[in-house]
Amino acid sequence: MIRRVVEHIVGRIKGSDYKLDPDLPFSALVSLLTRRGFGLLRCLLFGVKFSFDIRDLVFVGKRVKLVNCGSISFGRGVTLGDGVVVDGLSRKGVVFGDGVNIGPYTIIEATGVVSNIGEGFSIGNRSGMGAFSFVGAAGGVWIGDDVIMGQRVSFHSENHIFESIDVPIRLQGVFRQGIRVEDDCWVGANVVFLDGAHLGRGCVVAAGSVVRGVIAPFSVIGGVPAKLIRSRVVDRR
Repeated sequence: MIRRVVEHIVGRIKGSDYKLDPDLPFSALVSLLTRRGFGLLRCLLFGVKFSFDIRDLVFVGKRVKLVNCGSISFGRGVTLGDGVVVDGLSRKGVVFGDGVNIGPYTIIEATGVVSNIGEGFSIGNRSGMGAFSFVGAAGGVWIGDDVIMGQRVSFHSENHIFESIDVPIRLQGVFRQGIRVEDDCWVGANVVFLDGAHLGRGCVVAAGSVVRGVIAPFSVIGGVPAKLIRSRVVDRR
């Protein structure tokens, strides 16, 4: 009975049919429900969202830190894992789509210094980031729908200018291009995205890769820097 209720509630939140693994122990299910209940209470305490619609629930883990909350926007069914830090200070804010899952101890920030506010960050519907990831969104980081990412993925959307040898690098300013990841990509663990990277729709990135430049849709890439391994597009002729 409890399983059916949970499946119904999660299905409502996700907007699709949802089934628990039949081998999931009852004790594990109770533990999960307890954690989710406390996550919802933290959401209310943070003032993140309040609604009588079950689909609007946002789950906040332990020791989560939200800074400049007025610039952070949450979709439906968002989960922030334990220890997540989100700073919304930026020109375009921080936007989480529906069903987004941010892994534990991930840091999302767009502004390093208040003398030069960053662009912002958005992540689309049903996308997720693994634990211990980092988003530096000074130049803007935009992630599409249905993107899955492993642990310790990092985004660095800003570069320091270092042309002069007579001026300290920290005083020469920065330039920004931004980073974009299109819909339906799979990014492995420990991948690094550099400023200017644009990952096309449906790409797969091997673990440990460094991504820069424009990557064609449906590419499988890997390496440092990441290079084309093969295309997912099959020639059906």
